Amino acid sequence: MRPMPPAAKLPAASQVEVAVDFDSSIQNLSALDSAAYRLIGTATCQVDRAGNRYVCRLVSSVNPQKVAMLSSDELKERFLHLVADENLRIRLAEKTDGVRNVILALAFGALATNQNNAG
Repeated sequence: MRPMPPAAKLPAASQVEVAVDFDSSIQNLSALDSAAYRLIGTATCQVDRAGNRYVCRLVSSVNPQKVAMLSSDELKERFLHLVADENLRIRLAEKTDGVRNVILALAFGALATNQNNAG
């Protein structure tokens, strides 16, 4: 039996790095953190505060199973979309907070009433 030839090695892809900055007086840090979390597997994100700015340093993840790595423009665009999505989620949560609390109170109140009647 002949030995198997060694597997071909793919050339190492170079990592893409990009910095995106936001005004800290108008940008919510938790939205940046959430957007960074959603990039896991695609890129890493380090958020630093520099004066009145949040600087997000994005570095693409090298994944040999992925055929194409995002360009710096694509990575920046993806991150900006995720940040916009997280900002919208935060605003919706703030606007619906009262209704959500009423629904939870009614649900747990009904649960407590049912348990008291059963006992």
